[in-house]
Amino acid sequence: MDLSREAKRTLDRLQPRLRTRFADYIAGHSEDWQKFESRLSRNFEDLFRILHHLYGTHYDFFYHIEELLEVLAVYWTQRNPELKLLDADRENHPDWFQSNQMLGGVCYVDLFAGNLKGIQQKIPYFKELGLTYLHLMPLFRCPEGENDGGYAISSYREVNPAIGSMGELSELAQQLRKEGISLVLDFVFNHTSNEHEWALKARAGDPEYQAYYYMFDDRTMPDAYERTLREIFPEEHPGAFTYFPDMGKWVWTTFHSNQWDLNYSNPVVFNRMAEEMLFLANAGVEVLRLDAVAFLWKQMGTNCENLPEAHLLIQAFNSIARISAPSLIFKSEAIVHPDEVVRYIHPKECQISYNPLLMALLWNTLATRQTDLLTFSMQERFKIHPDCAWVNYVRCHDDIGWTFSDEDAAQLGINGFDHRRFLNDFYTGKFPGSFARGLPFQENPRTGDARISGTCASLAGLEKAIYEETEREVELALRRIILIHSVILSIGGIPLIYLGDEVATLNDYRYREDLAKVRDSRWVHRPFADWEKYNRRFDETTLEGKLYTRLRKLIELRKAISAFGGAETEILSLRSKHLFSYVRQKRNERVLAIFNFSEQPQIIDGNEIRLHGLGYHFVDLVSSQPYSTINALMLEPYQFVWLKVVS
Repeated sequence: MDLSREAKRTLDRLQPRLRTRFADYIAGHSEDWQKFESRLSRNFEDLFRILHHLYGTHYDFFYHIEELLEVLAVYWTQRNPELKLLDADRENHPDWFQSNQMLGGVCYVDLFAGNLKGIQQKIPYFKELGLTYLHLMPLFRCPEGENDGGYAISSYREVNPAIGSMGELSELAQQLRKEGISLVLDFVFNHTSNEHEWALKARAGDPEYQAYYYMFDDRTMPDAYERTLREIFPEEHPGAFTYFPDMGKWVWTTFHSNQWDLNYSNPVVFNRMAEEMLFLANAGVEVLRLDAVAFLWKQMGTNCENLPEAHLLIQAFNSIARISAPSLIFKSEAIVHPDEVVRYIHPKECQISYNPLLMALLWNTLATRQTDLLTFSMQERFKIHPDCAWVNYVRCHDDIGWTFSDEDAAQLGINGFDHRRFLNDFYTGKFPGSFARGLPFQENPRTGDARISGTCASLAGLEKAIYEETEREVELALRRIILIHSVILSIGGIPLIYLGDEVATLNDYRYREDLAKVRDSRWVHRPFADWEKYNRRFDETTLEGKLYTRLRKLIELRKAISAFGGAETEILSLRSKHLFSYVRQKRNERVLAIFNFSEQPQIIDGNEIRLHGLGYHFVDLVSSQPYSTINALMLEPYQFVWLKVVS
């Protein structure tokens, strides 16, 4: 079949019916409708090809296409004029998220400010810090008690009433937008909670809604699937399925038993989730973090991760956004092998992506003091499509998984399994001489696998140093925190700060007193914001002030250095295995960044810098000191420089 011709025939057949359906709107908004039809024409062939691949064998395929077009038209006609102006601006400036002005922040609404109105009151602080992107962790209605930190969604259209309403969320989005801050939310589209309306109807026996999920009457199919699946949360339930006696069915639950995987082989599910996505876009969300993208598609005989159809689903959602909400972009959350992470990053898939490899290797490098794995991996894996961007972070709401490539490690003589065991011991404080104070997460005694929980400050040594009252160690811990943040602020992409890290928040072990949280060590780095700490941020005699002042200076510098915009980054290999270095360049501005990951001073001969063709004369933008390659450059413990080439 010639899909290009078939797509044109289909659109030619359906457009007149669409115009009839929306005749009243067109009569009063003809120019606006023309914009919709223009975008539909540009993007329909891509969308049709994908949906034909996924659902073309369904007997009612064309019915689902027609229904989907009606959905797109409905949400376009309901989109407010302010967002449509943003759509046009972002289409004219598609590289907006690559600007050196970009700075992200992430927090939980209730933990940071109590509720949505509290978040709105914190906008002056967000502006002070320099944020242009605010990711609010899952804030939708979810089950009471254990709900995976909000990732068990009971409604995509209702805010958790404890923190506000959908009206307040839309108002917040508008106020943030006025201040140049893009609202980022999670789109948890692999699963719903078992309290979602669809799940409740499925539990009541409605076959239409049971087809929204993967449900089986006996273990025959689950056993067949599980032969090739890995366990994600073995502590909670073995395998990938949970039995519900009230239904007499086994339900696919990749993560937790109250999170039911959606059945995307059913085209109805795709159309319904397209509606949920566009509803959020019309509420003013500008970036959707696509949760658990690797698990979207199921196929017998595979591990049901990173399958080609998972990519096609995201591309289809992307095409829908280009038609009905063009300013919306996607952020990939794929905490998988680095080879798989990069496959989700493309202008037609996810325009931006978390960089879990960089995050993991920054902590690896602090532990080992050796930059060889970081340098090698970034040289091999940092480059992505030039129209996309990494989201670079040192911590987030989740655990730290050691997602480096075993193949990369082997190139350097490192055994990946053994090295992960070392890192787990180091960051839980078991390794002799460790400065870190973290907790294991989802430790598997059978395999030895685990991930790490802990705040940035506690993992970087500040908790231990304060407890031992060691002034030198306190300073070294502060330098470690600043060092790794200086990397995310200067390497290509959007830097993302886990709010609280900027004021040296330590682990909070009180989560152990909460029955709903005690089994999840990640709550140790999800404390309530301590605004007494924030109030000390300008007092440089305090830990908060020392850290905040240094970090704010770097943020201001980033925004003044045009070379820190865009995606181009050249990772260098220096002789010292304690130094990490790269060059950033945009137009005529060129900056050489060098970072010392050791407690010992490191010396770089000027000849080594000249070998990379970087010239003779520089100014360090951090200290404002000049430097000439006629002399050697000495970096103090955990010092870094941003050297601007002076012609």
